Amino acid sequence: MTGVVDISLVTVIFLGLLIGGLWIPFAIGITGLVYLLYSGGLASLRALGLVSWGGMNSFTLTAIPLFIFMAELLLRSGLSHQLYRGLAILVRRLPGGLLQTNIAGCALFAAISGSSVVTAAAIGTVAMPRLQERHYDLRMATGSIAAGGTLGILIPPSIAMILYGTFTESSISQLFAAGLIPGVVLTMLFMAYIAAHAMLRPAVAPKEAEALTASIVLRTVGDLLPFTFLIVAVLGAIFLGLATPTEAAALGCSIAIVVCLVWGELNFRLFREALQHSVRVSGVILFIVLAAYIFSYSIGISGLGATLTNALVALQLDRYAFLAVLFIMYAILGCLVDSISMMVITVPLLHPVLVQYGIDTVWFGVILVLLIELGQITPPLGINLFVIQGIWSGPLGQVVLGTVPYYFIILVFLLFLTWWPEIALWLPAQISAR
Repeated sequence: MTGVVDISLVTVIFLGLLIGGLWIPFAIGITGLVYLLYSGGLASLRALGLVSWGGMNSFTLTAIPLFIFMAELLLRSGLSHQLYRGLAILVRRLPGGLLQTNIAGCALFAAISGSSVVTAAAIGTVAMPRLQERHYDLRMATGSIAAGGTLGILIPPSIAMILYGTFTESSISQLFAAGLIPGVVLTMLFMAYIAAHAMLRPAVAPKEAEALTASIVLRTVGDLLPFTFLIVAVLGAIFLGLATPTEAAALGCSIAIVVCLVWGELNFRLFREALQHSVRVSGVILFIVLAAYIFSYSIGISGLGATLTNALVALQLDRYAFLAVLFIMYAILGCLVDSISMMVITVPLLHPVLVQYGIDTVWFGVILVLLIELGQITPPLGINLFVIQGIWSGPLGQVVLGTVPYYFIILVFLLFLTWWPEIALWLPAQISAR
């Protein structure tokens, strides 16, 4: 009974702070501190400094600002325009035209940025003017970019997977490898839906009439070459075991600077802006992580985590029933809190339960990222919806309606991944066997 009271107390405090308009990191941290005082008194606060320092003094977390900085450099130097232009030529003959370019562009930029928001913003800024100019169906256009942006946290490198690996002590390299094939498959499913829709309703995607010449082919190669080189260098270094994710992120930043100087329009002003924005975004993310460590410490020292684990195990749910409960829980949470907060709140609580059920934490990392993807396009807090609505300056409802088919595609893919976990676990097994 005490466990039920404690869980109810934590839930009421957290939701009360959110409804009161408090910023999410403060809501998480204050909830942790209040529960810490409630369960252990003032003496329980003595270890907070050590816990905070021990959690944040992480070599793995250093990769987050580095990947963000790499993406900011490419975005501000104008290379996202070259990426979109090159991909538009490659996929022009597929049904859907530039709508296919939206998904392909998001997938390729995801392999650089590690962030859903940055991916959606980079491709949306370039794509929306061209889509409006060519009279594409705007519901399809905005929906494809908002949904395609979610690939930014599935296709490696992924900031969400770095955070998940930090809290569960899972291998970041294994998580990156586990996300690669599902990311490619989900990209193909998105593109297949667009192709089918465009064939049934040709008016949503006008045909591109530009003739393909040798000069256009050469320009396409030039547009995509720097991105291909950067992706191969960063992911290759990780998967071949030549560098840790943090070292690969530092290598990626170094290559990105050179690429932006040679192919882009990078100057000192843009470099400074990219650096400033990277610091702000990284500060927000790491502040949430700090609050999560305080929250995790409070539930750990009070024994609430063990109580919750025992309570869930006592229900004697089988593996699939337990996962169904988690899917419903995350679908509801996605409507209330942002993706990173959703992860850092729940993972410390759920990790012991996953161990009790014998669930592979690397596989569940991919499942969790997919569930977070749903949150990115779920009203009222789906951040990708607001990013695209801000770029388009049109009604938010049209963006929401445009993402509905992709929402169900992700749900169906989740079921396939639950039934056949090998889709995610085959590549990590191959890398481990090397």
